[in-house]
Amino acid sequence: MSLAVALTTDVASRAGVAYIHYLSFMLCFGALVIERRVIKANPDRRETTTMVITDIVYGIAALALLVTGILHVIHFGQAPEFYTQNPLFWWKVGIYLSVGGLSLYPTITYILWAIPLRKGELPQVSKALADRLAWIINIELAGFASIPLLATLMARGVGLPAT
Repeated sequence: MSLAVALTTDVASRAGVAYIHYLSFMLCFGALVIERRVIKANPDRRETTTMVITDIVYGIAALALLVTGILHVIHFGQAPEFYTQNPLFWWKVGIYLSVGGLSLYPTITYILWAIPLRKGELPQVSKALADRLAWIINIELAGFASIPLLATLMARGVGLPAT
């Protein structure tokens, strides 16, 4: 008997959704790392543009992460109860939503930076604002870094009710 699994449509769909989910997570984390490395008081045009574009990538990746996560729970993963009955799942969801909520402040800030950029000007970024944004991004990075740990524990059944 062969242990190989045929690449059926179902297997390809499940793998595709999982791949997009993982890739989206990496893009989110990578975008946050770039934002954290670039943020500073009075950035130049290249740095400001980098922040705006990186935040757009972050937003698109975060949306893809959410959609593929929902698809995974509802259709492509284990039975939905595997997730919904596990408190670690709800911690993951809570951390994701918290990070998403925190990201609104930097995103709105970068949108406001785009206004002077379109006029050929640079935004005025104080050291206090740059420090605040860096602090928020640090929290987002810590939150995102905890999600794979929770996912790894969940995949091994940690947190599920005893049967």
